[in-house]
This record gives sequence, C-alpha cells and structure tokens, in this order.
Amino acid sequence: MDINYELYKVFYHVAITLSFSEASKQLFISQSAVSQSIKVLEKKLNQTLFIRSTKRVQLTPEGEILLKHVEPAMNLIRKGENQLLEANTLNGGQLRIGASDTICRYYLVNYLKEFHLRYPNVHIKVTNQTSIECAHLLENGQVDFIVTNYPNSGLSNTQNVRMIYEFHDVFVADRTHFPLEGKKLRLQDLQAYPILMLDRKSTTSEFLHRMFQRSQLDLVPEIELSSNDLLIDLARIGLGIAFVPDFCIPPNEPHLYVLNLEESLPARQMVVAYNESLPISQAAKQFMDML
Repeated sequence: MDINYELYKVFYHVAITLSFSEASKQLFISQSAVSQSIKVLEKKLNQTLFIRSTKRVQLTPEGEILLKHVEPAMNLIRKGENQLLEANTLNGGQLRIGASDTICRYYLVNYLKEFHLRYPNVHIKVTNQTSIECAHLLENGQVDFIVTNYPNSGLSNTQNVRMIYEFHDVFVADRTHFPLEGKKLRLQDLQAYPILMLDRKSTTSEFLHRMFQRSQLDLVPEIELSSNDLLIDLARIGLGIAFVPDFCIPPNEPHLYVLNLEESLPARQMVVAYNESLPISQAAKQFMDML
C-alpha cells in the first residue's frame, strides 16, 4: 500500500488535537487541505478514522489503532531531526525526560540545574507521570529516557536499566494521633489503622500490595492519592499512617516519626531507563552520565 507520509502527518496532528482547525495551524496549511488529506487517507485505507460533528472531532476505534502505530513513528522521526540539528554537539537540541513528580522534586532538580548551567542551549522538557506511565512514554518514543522507581511493571525487556540510587519505603505517623513510637509492629497490626498511600497506578502501590500478599494479608487503604507530599501533609494532621519513600521525609521533621516494623521491607531502586535499540542523543548521554 503506497500512502504518502504527509497524509499520516496530517492524521497525527488531527488525532492529537482532535481539531481540524488546530491541525491546520500547526501544519501551516488550510483547514480544507487538512480535511481533504483525511478523506484521501480514509479512502486509501478503506476505514473511517474520525467521527465528525459540528462541536467536536473524535477518533473511531480504527483511528485509535492507527494512532498507536503512527505516534511512535512521528516521535522517532522528530527525535532523528533533533539529533541531526544538534549535530552531535551540546549547543542545541532537546532533552526529553520522563519522571514522577516525587522523583523530580526530591532527586532531579539539582541535576537539572547543573545540566542547564553547563549546557544552556539545550532545551529541557520534563514530563511528569507516575513511574508506570513513564515507562509507556518511553515505549512510545515520547521521551529520551525516564528516571523511575524499580521494579516497574511497565518496563519491557528492550529497555536498558541502570541503577542510580537505593532507598527504603517507610510508614510514618503523627506522634499525637498515633502513639506507637518505640513499639514493634507487624504488617498485620497495621490493618487496624487507616493507611494512606499512592494510588494503584504507582510502583509504590504495587510494591506494598505485593508485600501484604506475601504475608497473606489484605491491604485496604483509607486514602489513595497521586502525591507523596500530600500523603505526608495528611499524616501530619492525623488522618492516618502514610507509606512513602524515605527520601521524601524532610530532615528534622518535628511531627512525624517512622514506625518500627518487625518485617523487613526490601530496598527499592531508582533507575534510569532508555531504549537501547534506538540512538541516544549527546544531551541524553551527558545527563545520564551525570546521574
């Protein structure tokens, strides 16, 4: 099937924006040209790719399938263009990083600052998602590499993983509301208390559920959120016992203490992961070496 690349390019921009007018602006062509290109592509593929109405545009199931294949290809082409533009120097180009909000705040900020001071002409783009969602960004070619907690169920065998930091997860509570300091607790004992933790889309949640299942226990959290900082804030006001990575606990924390567990929870790692089957830019290599 011989289909012009430009047709897929138009399809991609309409699919991402869900707007013919916005796609025409991004492509610097008329809206009628965009519409005509989509009609030609639909005719060649013998499939309806968009449902059009006066108020909005949405993908058909066939359009969604096509986008899953076209998007990684578009990102790969863009990545190749950026690498050619930077011409193996650090005087330009783009660095695309995927990382969770927690990792960005507590680990990456200082490295981002140092890299920007060294190479001010490199444009840095950081995408915040959960560690599992970051793995999907990497698989789709939307980022050069990710910094993620490990193990991570979203990572595939084609991705190279390098450990950069080791940490432990801890249960923390407010001294006034939960006077358990000095006591040795089992995971089973914690079932009697309200547990505050990250939602099920996170590697931290996967890890804790696995620890409870290993002890043949059910874990029913009181509150599930997407922010470790907010979990710590809620623990401070006594809403429950929060499960967070140890590097999130502020030094000299006046209100919270770490519970003493009888079971030893295994350490986890923070890793940098990239797709070893794809070329790595000089900027990405340099930043990963810094880590």
